[in-house]
Amino acid sequence: MNKVYANADEAVADIPDGCTLMSGGFGLCGNPENLIEALHRKNVKDLTIISNNCGTTELGLGILLQNKQVKKMVSSYVGENKEFERQFLSGELEVELNPQGTLAERIRAGGCGIGGFFTPTGAGTQVAEGKETRVIDGRLHVLETPLKADFAIVRAWKADRWGNLVFRKTARNFSPMMCMAAKVTIVEAEHIVEPGELDPDLVHIPSIFVKRIVQAKNLQKWIERRTVRKSA
Repeated sequence: MNKVYANADEAVADIPDGCTLMSGGFGLCGNPENLIEALHRKNVKDLTIISNNCGTTELGLGILLQNKQVKKMVSSYVGENKEFERQFLSGELEVELNPQGTLAERIRAGGCGIGGFFTPTGAGTQVAEGKETRVIDGRLHVLETPLKADFAIVRAWKADRWGNLVFRKTARNFSPMMCMAAKVTIVEAEHIVEPGELDPDLVHIPSIFVKRIVQAKNLQKWIERRTVRKSA
C-alpha cells in the first residue's frame, strides 16, 4: 500500500515511446514540474499529450515540445508558445483543439466509463466536422467521445502513502478527472503524510486511482503572465 517512489525518474521509467499521456495543470498552474523534467531526461518520444495547453515556449510541457518529444497535442488553448505555433504550421505537430468545457467533460467521461455525450458547444463549426449530430430540445448537439490515457502525471498539494490526494485551489483544475481516466496515475506531492492524517471529507481523489507517488522538490510554481495593479 506504500506507493511512494524514490524519485521522479524512477516513477516514469516505464513510460514508453508512443504512449498517450495526460498532464494536469491549467497553463502553468499546477504543473507536475518534477515529472515533466523526468520525462525530458528520459527522452521518451512520439507522445500524445492531453492537457489544457502545452505550457509556454520555455516552461512546463513546452520543454518536451522543444525537445521534439511530442507527436500530438489534445488541448483547449495553444497560446503563449511560439514553438507550438512553429511546429503546428510546419506540419511537425498534430493538434486536436477542443472547447475547454468539452475537453474537461471528455476526460471525465473517460474516467467514469461514459461512452460519449452530446453537447451544443461547437455545433455548426469546424469542431463538429465528421462527428455525429442530433437535435435535442430544438438545438443542434455534437457527439463527443471520451478521452483516456496510458499514463497521467499530476501534482497534488498533499498525498498520503496510500495515494489519497488533496489539491490546492486553482492547482486542482483538470487533475482529479485525469487521475480517473488513466491506466497509471503518477503523482508528485508537495507534502506526503501517513495514512489517517488526511480528513476523509477533504480528499479529492481516493487512493484507488493512484499508482505512484513522488516527493515534489524545488518547485518553481511558474506564473504564465504576471499582471499587477498600478499603485494609486
